[in-house]
Amino acid sequence: MSQIQKNAGGAGEPDDEAGQVAATAQTSSADSLLDEIDDILETNAEEFVKSYVQKGGQ
Repeated sequence: MSQIQKNAGGAGEPDDEAGQVAATAQTSSADSLLDEIDDILETNAEEFVKSYVQKGGQ
């Protein structure tokens, strides 16, 4: 059985632009966090892994 997706077309609504701005802000925030994690892992990856296992691992 196949599924069909339909998107409601229509004039651009004002919410569309606000949604794009919010998505861009979230993407920027996520990129910043990933960059910070990369920096930490470059300097002390072994220590990071050990602390992660101790905190959350069984």
